[in-house]
Amino acid sequence: MVQISFTLPIPHDKKAEGAALQLAAKMGLDPAMLVHAKQMGTGFTFFVVYGRVNHLVNLDEVTVVERDYPLLAAKEVNSTVRANLRRKLVVVGACIGTDAHTVGIDAILNVKGVAGEKGLEYYRELRVVNMGAQVTVPDLVAAARQEKADAVLVSQVVTQKDAHLHNTREMSAAFRESYPESKRPLLVVGGPRFDESMAGELGVDRIFSRGTTPREVASYLVHALSSTAAKEKKK
Repeated sequence: MVQISFTLPIPHDKKAEGAALQLAAKMGLDPAMLVHAKQMGTGFTFFVVYGRVNHLVNLDEVTVVERDYPLLAAKEVNSTVRANLRRKLVVVGACIGTDAHTVGIDAILNVKGVAGEKGLEYYRELRVVNMGAQVTVPDLVAAARQEKADAVLVSQVVTQKDAHLHNTREMSAAFRESYPESKRPLLVVGGPRFDESMAGELGVDRIFSRGTTPREVASYLVHALSSTAAKEKKK
């Protein structure tokens, strides 16, 4: 049983309610029941429809990106950085292109954090540079070089015409052109419309989607950078 909501560009009357039920039936709800209808401004009606669908979900065909690293507490993050890097881990974050939505990047970087978790600025062994919004890719690369960044975090909320994908590809290409592969900082992007499985296609190391917390990001950074440091020691 599912409940869906939608708006149709017609005024609210009996015919509009019938149209809503017809649409629900075409979407596979059978039987469908109209549980709410309300006029929304001039010439629009909002509907809530409840009904049964008969489609099957095959869990064997569901692919997701599983977390392949341990989720660490702040003390564990700090101690891991001290033990493996023997210096502070430097993170540069920004919203690139014309994106002015800093809520996501601020939630991850700022001390206040999100969902009861402190942001990366809270971690003693992390040094965070938050460049804010509407940062150009060349400026981001320049800042990463100046700060000797270990990781670059980019938030993208604006998605019209796939702007988040174009900006991410431009950013990853610029970093790969500016750095030798062994010296390039980790490239991490996040936003509600990203598909976490597209990291390789977009040229970044990790994608975080909706609901990500600062602790998850911090744990990933120390895991990835500690693994790299360990490989360098073996050489």
